[in-house]
Amino acid sequence: MIREYKADDIEQVLDIWLSASIKAHDFIEPEFWESRVDDMRNIYIPASETYVFESGGEISGFYSLYGDTLAAIFVSPCFQGKGVGTALLDDAKTRRHSLRLSVYRENRPSIAFYEKHGFISLGEQIDEHTGHPELILEYLS
Repeated sequence: MIREYKADDIEQVLDIWLSASIKAHDFIEPEFWESRVDDMRNIYIPASETYVFESGGEISGFYSLYGDTLAAIFVSPCFQGKGVGTALLDDAKTRRHSLRLSVYRENRPSIAFYEKHGFISLGEQIDEHTGHPELILEYLS
């Protein structure tokens, strides 16, 4: 079930974000992600419209919208490949007429996931925090 994020979800959401970030971005040192947990807790999650995928009382994934930007979509590594990401993305698409996101160019599995779900590339940019190139993708309903 996908539902709105509640403040007491924060620890599960942060655990998912950190473990999935480290797994998906093996080209960036884990310490970088660990250093960003407080920003996620205190800045990014509170500023966003966030939804979680919950089953049996356990959160297995989440996504965050900031305006028309899909600012985050993460699935716990043990639930990846089981449809949770697709369900989250489908839900996000119902909430906006268009969605934009950025994804590291080196993160080929995520790029393939987004392309499979109708996102197209608008160009590239450099992530100011890591210096790694990112693709800017967009979905129009």
